[in-house]
Amino acid sequence: MKKKIALLEERKASPLLVSLSAVVLGIAAGCVFILLIGKNPFSGFEKILFGALSNTRRIGNTIGMSTQLILIGLSVAFAFKTGLFNIGASGQMLIGGITGSILAFYIPMSVPRPLYLLIIIIASMLTGAFWGFISGFLKAKFNVHEVVSTIMLNWIAYWIVYDFIPRFIIDPTISVKSKPIETMHTLRAEWLSKLTGSFSINYGIFIAIIMCIVIWFILEKTTLGFSLKAVGSNKFCAEYAGIKVERSIMISMAIAGALSSLAGLTYYCGYSTIMEMGKMPGEGYDGIAVALLGNCSPCGVFFAALFFGILKMGKGSLAATGIPTEIADTIIATIIYFTATNVILAKFWNSRFHTSFEKKMSYLSAAMAKHGDSTPPGKLTEAAQKAYIKEGRMILKAKKEAE
Repeated sequence: MKKKIALLEERKASPLLVSLSAVVLGIAAGCVFILLIGKNPFSGFEKILFGALSNTRRIGNTIGMSTQLILIGLSVAFAFKTGLFNIGASGQMLIGGITGSILAFYIPMSVPRPLYLLIIIIASMLTGAFWGFISGFLKAKFNVHEVVSTIMLNWIAYWIVYDFIPRFIIDPTISVKSKPIETMHTLRAEWLSKLTGSFSINYGIFIAIIMCIVIWFILEKTTLGFSLKAVGSNKFCAEYAGIKVERSIMISMAIAGALSSLAGLTYYCGYSTIMEMGKMPGEGYDGIAVALLGNCSPCGVFFAALFFGILKMGKGSLAATGIPTEIADTIIATIIYFTATNVILAKFWNSRFHTSFEKKMSYLSAAMAKHGDSTPPGKLTEAAQKAYIKEGRMILKAKKEAE
């Protein structure tokens, strides 16, 4: 059987290409910024990579930094996929963190570690799911915009933590922090620390990977995922099709809250071992950037979070070159800007692909006309198409030179 083609199908810009374009443009902008202050951009990026990946300890630190970014990015991406904007990830992080921290001090050390870890993971997910559910309920029942409700809930969580730390887990020597959690009651693992030389990496990275797989499965392989995406695409059509829109909104925000809460658990009971009063975690907003760059897909979020983790962990090494560490934050902000203009980037690549497609068609037509071949292009074999395109290119080139 003759092989048919995809050769003459006009290519479209893929989300991966658009995201990579945003990264390249952001890095290029970073190079310009570094040049403007009279420094060498190559040495700057070399230092960023050195600070994040030069040895196993730094790699472990980078993975530890990326862990909560993966979970926060998943939370924001999941909400985006279902037509919602979860800007309350910071508050959900705090709720997950304070839940895990309190349990770490009040669950007896005699409880087997596997059972203990299971308890704090489930408890943090449930409290985070409840926190997200509140926004979903307000949206579904009273049409309160989730951006407004999640921002308000961020500050409620902030003040809950501010009250609970001195009430339950205050460090008597430092009145603005919680007591450090015993290593056995954290997500840290001795074998991971020995492997990498880093205490930042913990079991949270495995939780993050599992959650990436679970969210992918929910969105792509389940009726629930289909219903949630249908509501996100057009809730009126979804309602007409018999999907319970209000329930879908509440479920979506609950799942998003559970994911952000897990990020708080991995951060405060793994990456760190303390919670501070009066501090709102910035990772909740970084997750928006991760979700955008990852095109809201679990796989994309995973790699986008690792990329941002490298920039964040490596920026401290910039000081050795005299480059301000804020340059790395500027690069991240620029990448977010270009990612937000993905429609423009997609149009650019589509126009390039269209031009290339038209050229191939003109080459093909010239060669087929020469041979008197009237076969529809789509009926030609791949080998015949390539031969005609090659010959047609030479024909048109010779014609142009003759003119």
